Amino acid sequence: MAQATARHILVDTEALCEELKTKIAGGEDFADVARAHSSCPSSAQGGDLGSFGPGQMVPEFDQVVFSADVNEVQGPVKTQFGFHLLEVTSRTD
Repeated sequence: MAQATARHILVDTEALCEELKTKIAGGEDFADVARAHSSCPSSAQGGDLGSFGPGQMVPEFDQVVFSADVNEVQGPVKTQFGFHLLEVTSRTD
């Protein structure tokens, strides 16, 4: 069964999500941005969500995590929780 490890940043607005994505693209560290801005408890670990399989996260998450390129920041991704930046750090099929 497929497994992925990923990290994310959760914020309230799409505009802030885009702003943070620009900062990361400009060289800021994903984990530092997550610690400073993410409203998810995973922010304490730099946004690290650990390892999970399909169906363990909300569908919008799964769709990105199990199809996006590894080590590329994706988003904004809107879910019931807010807006996410996602980065798949590894994946096995």
